Amino acid sequence: MAVISASGLARTFTTKNGPVEAVRGIDLRVEPGEILGFLGPNGAGKTTTLRMLTTLLAPTGGAVTVAGHDLAGDPAGVRRAVGYVAQSGGVDPHVSVREELVTQGRLYRLTKPQAIARTAELAADLGLTDLLDRRTGALSGGQRRRLDIAMGLVHHPKVLFLDEPTTGLDPGSRADLWDLVRRLRAEHGTTVFLTTHYLDEADALADRIVVVDKGVVAAEGTPSALKLEHGGSIDATLQDTFLAITGRGPAPVDTTPVAV
Repeated sequence: MAVISASGLARTFTTKNGPVEAVRGIDLRVEPGEILGFLGPNGAGKTTTLRMLTTLLAPTGGAVTVAGHDLAGDPAGVRRAVGYVAQSGGVDPHVSVREELVTQGRLYRLTKPQAIARTAELAADLGLTDLLDRRTGALSGGQRRRLDIAMGLVHHPKVLFLDEPTTGLDPGSRADLWDLVRRLRAEHGTTVFLTTHYLDEADALADRIVVVDKGVVAAEGTPSALKLEHGGSIDATLQDTFLAITGRGPAPVDTTPVAV
């Protein structure tokens, strides 16, 4: 049974200039334990789709289930089953890492002893143990991102949504986060829904890729299959493949002979 199933997912915004169809009918299926790369150019509908799947924005059309919960009928059940790591975290820079994690656990209705135990477990797993008493405002970019992910994992979610998780990170921190994503799936069976503009990241992590453009699914498949079908070769880069799918390829080379 798919952990995420969407049929005809749509969202239309009302503006003073008339309706804007941000998402125009997306069909999507994500299997348990899968790492899905959800890609698209700016304005393609990625963030709107992500916000709908995580209950932050109500769809105007379509049917969706997430982890067995109907998005429209049981949004609270969806929220209990998912973790969401936004592009920019919302932690209080004046409190400690420990306080943030314990508070997050309490918000998910863990008892205080459970929240303290879960904090210690996550800190050990994500390399935060030595930072538990440090103010979150004093963390480096990589440390802060690990905390953001820990916050999203406090309640043992079945699905973890990562929105541009490595933006602004140095190469070493990016590599550490890639390793963490792989371990989440390998050790805990977590399904990961990843949006990113770094195509090398999607190529390295994703079992399967969905490319959206203009509010609809433009292509989907494994990285290798997409490269072969749209890039012309299994050795094509995912960047060239993405540009071919979205029609945003390089300008054609002018081969007109030049008079000399």
